[in-house]
Amino acid sequence: MFLLLLIPFLGVSQVKESSELFKVLRKNDSLIFNASFKTCNLEELGTLINDDFEFYHDKSGFMEGKETFIENTKNGLCKSPYKLRRELKEESLEVFALYDNKGNLYGAIQKGVHSFYENDAKGSTAKFTHVWIQVQDKWLLKRVLSYDHLVKP
Repeated sequence: MFLLLLIPFLGVSQVKESSELFKVLRKNDSLIFNASFKTCNLEELGTLINDDFEFYHDKSGFMEGKETFIENTKNGLCKSPYKLRRELKEESLEVFALYDNKGNLYGAIQKGVHSFYENDAKGSTAKFTHVWIQVQDKWLLKRVLSYDHLVKP
């Protein structure tokens, strides 16, 4: 009987890059960074983030709540005098599906490495882990871990 309980945990691995889940979250990742770094489209940004959003950053600390995050983006990134850019290291992106005890997909973990640029000069490279949840048929970013920020020449 105990072995039957372990069956859902066997073979859990990264989803394939060709899967719909990987493609949707890859697209949402791009939309979030486009809306915050490039276009400052805070309305679009708000459609991609869960209300009880939490952001953990190894250099700037903890931020709680969707509205706080959007306000911080508005008064920070959007007002920066620098031309800011984020580049995902495509080969680093991984997605892991999260299922409830009935086998229903409810969320996903997305992780990877990205680099940040200021006026086309590389500022830092960092790792990230995102927790996405599915609310109705929409994927929303719920938790962000941003860490191992390294200044690279």
